[in-house]
Amino acid sequence: MARLDARAAVARAAPVFAALGDETRLRIVGRLSSRGPLSIARLTDEADVTRQAITKHLRVLADAGLVKGTRSGRAHVFELEHARLEQARRHLDALSAEWDRAIERLRGFVGR
Repeated sequence: MARLDARAAVARAAPVFAALGDETRLRIVGRLSSRGPLSIARLTDEADVTRQAITKHLRVLADAGLVKGTRSGRAHVFELEHARLEQARRHLDALSAEWDRAIERLRGFVGR
């Protein structure tokens, strides 16, 4: 049962980490994290890529559940989905704890 839970957790986390594996998308997440909701135009202003590219990156982030977009007049505004980022952080914490346990087992083995 624990193995199935671990597989399900990995399956849920994989799209998040795949989306964050791109430098431009990681920068977008960072900007949304530090500045709050931003329009596509504002996200494009300080980017080294086109508006079309930002839109494609936002679509990938939205598909992974990391951002959500809403209309505000003519502007399309995006904001972070904090719950999804929290799930990813918990997954990394669990991986880190597993590595810590593995290192302790190795230390115990080597110390004998």
